[in-house]
Amino acid sequence: MTTPNRSVDALLDLAARLGAFGVELRNDLGRDIFGGHSPQDVGQQASERGLKILAVAEIKAFNSPDVDMQKAKALIRQAQACGALGVALIPAVLTHETARDVQREMLRTSLTRLRPLLEEHQQVGLIEPIGFGTSTLRFKQDVADVLHAIGRPACFGIIHDTFHHCLAESDTLQADLTMLMHISGVDDPAPQVDELEDKHRVLVGPRDRLGSVAQIKALADNGYDGPISFEAFAPDIHNLTDPSAALAGSIDHIAHSLAENAGRVRATETL
Repeated sequence: MTTPNRSVDALLDLAARLGAFGVELRNDLGRDIFGGHSPQDVGQQASERGLKILAVAEIKAFNSPDVDMQKAKALIRQAQACGALGVALIPAVLTHETARDVQREMLRTSLTRLRPLLEEHQQVGLIEPIGFGTSTLRFKQDVADVLHAIGRPACFGIIHDTFHHCLAESDTLQADLTMLMHISGVDDPAPQVDELEDKHRVLVGPRDRLGSVAQIKALADNGYDGPISFEAFAPDIHNLTDPSAALAGSIDHIAHSLAENAGRVRATETL
């Protein structure tokens, strides 16, 4: 999503130049998800560059009773074919709020329906709570409650998104269930939290209002050691002719901020 105008080949090349662990591929960019290649070919291209396909996104409105299970099955098969670690599961966002008990029941029903498909194809369903007020699944705590209630099957995990975690406000971390982290920043000081939209999401930098670096540290302190994936939706980021420098700068900012924080902690412990 951070580089939607690049071909799959160009995305893989960019990720390799940046020393990334892997990439995410999306089916909502208005073109073929594998850029005209077979899933197997893309998986091979990634492997040759030392990269993983972290996730294939997305099964949209996965918790809706109207979800197209044939399309869901096809995407899960493609994810398996390209060697992806998982398939992103994105809840429906409506025009009205949904009670939390209803959200949990919708989730339980959908997971029961998807579980056999995921297990058959050895894929993980990566559940991403969406923090908007009209989302039908806002809180990671509700995901954790439902997963524990159904025996915590290994074919499900959580995506922690720094933007949506900020919007959900009172949500919990659930680091032990987290398998992927999405990061973005918001620099614009004008909108209130409940006014934030995807268009505000830029790369993480020193003016970030979401506290993305603090969220990374909090997850790490609680045991998370999985991949961290950029997910910037802002047109300014999408329009970058060559995003390499901007991405490298954001990576450096995050690394230095975490290192400085660790240094302060060690100094305090020494004192």
